[in-house]
Amino acid sequence: MGNDRLRVAVIIGSTRVGRVCDTVGGWFAGRARRREDLDVEVLDLADYAFPSCYPEEATSSMCRFAASVGGADAFVVVAPEYNRSFPASLKQAIDFAYDEWQAKPVGFVSYGSGSAGFYAVEQLRTVFGALHAVTMRDWVGLDLLGEDVDGCRPYDTDDRLRAIGAMLDQLTWWGRTLREGRRAQPYVS
Repeated sequence: MGNDRLRVAVIIGSTRVGRVCDTVGGWFAGRARRREDLDVEVLDLADYAFPSCYPEEATSSMCRFAASVGGADAFVVVAPEYNRSFPASLKQAIDFAYDEWQAKPVGFVSYGSGSAGFYAVEQLRTVFGALHAVTMRDWVGLDLLGEDVDGCRPYDTDDRLRAIGAMLDQLTWWGRTLREGRRAQPYVS
């Protein structure tokens, strides 16, 4: 598919010590890379030295992250649910880009204890909607209290693989459609 491949950034949205987000994100990225129509890059927030307070001028890490977001056609945010929301580190990173998110699709892989990350995803939908991004209806949720994982590694069940396929099909359709739209006419917010 060459240049027609959709550039998808998988964002690992937790920076906590002892996190499972990198394991879940790596598992998902491996499944997404099986598709020949996608070019998958992992952006792990733990690899960026973000400032604790928003500075007057963007730091090199902020610029590097925003450039990676700007270069992607679509995103999959991997996020844990903490106290019925998503991590502050993820919100901070999202805020370091603005125009770079606009008119691009966002899918979600989330996990939590009991809710499979549902509340985190619903709050992220609101945040990305405010940034003029399009969120996917279908998402992948993992219940860490259930039988969804072996330790920290998700099982490849038929239902889970179908959920991944459905979300990636939607993400790919929206990604191609919005990419062509941005090429035809710049997005105006």
